[in-house]
Amino acid sequence: MPANTVNAIRLPAALAVLALLVLWETLWPFLPLYGGGPHATRERLVHGGRNVAIGLVNGAVARFGFLGAWIATMEWSREYPFGVLHWIALPDWLRWTAAILLLDCWTYAWHRLNHTVPGLWRFHRLHHSDRQMDATTANRFHIGEIVLSSIARVPVLALIGCSMEQFAVYEVALFAVVQFQHANIGLPDALDRALRVVIVTPHLHKVHHSVVVAEQNTNFSSLFSWWDRAARTQRLSSNQSAIVFGVDDPSSIR
Repeated sequence: MPANTVNAIRLPAALAVLALLVLWETLWPFLPLYGGGPHATRERLVHGGRNVAIGLVNGAVARFGFLGAWIATMEWSREYPFGVLHWIALPDWLRWTAAILLLDCWTYAWHRLNHTVPGLWRFHRLHHSDRQMDATTANRFHIGEIVLSSIARVPVLALIGCSMEQFAVYEVALFAVVQFQHANIGLPDALDRALRVVIVTPHLHKVHHSVVVAEQNTNFSSLFSWWDRAARTQRLSSNQSAIVFGVDDPSSIR
């Protein structure tokens, strides 16, 4: 599928996934967010609207500020050629697999850095400060984090040597799973266990958004869950309903 086609369906696909998850949260919420009182619906709309607005601004910054640099980098990598995927002869299916895995490995590493480097945590803690985590929280990132991650992507894309098509497909899959893992939903234990063998599930990510710092510093994976198992940073919870979301001290640094 051409990169332009993937990019064209990226926003509609993200909005469709978000709409389905919001409906799921409405019909079968896992936690009673927003207090459940007479103003709960209004609070939910304000909360979700704010998060989505932040996401739209961040998306515009990435699209108009950095997409050109990413495309130019991948074109340069292809032309010369430069990058791991150009240095190693692989069949097409394996090249695609390696590209998706390398991109997701970088996402794990970057996420973990955001929790361990004080300067990065100052931006990333905005995402964790959401006390009412739901599907819209997937859009809640500080613009400073978006700028820094977008800049960091340039040398990473060059080193990996992936194509624009591979990058675009990864981005679509990543954001779909990121929205899913933030949603205020619960899966049957057997289903969650089966899914989290491969992808990050709501169970894993609820632990990551706990106010308990020791739990925040686990479950850094974003698409595939095995990076945490390999790095021994995966943590499960015996009582998901007892998890409190947010950051107790917003002024704290790692």
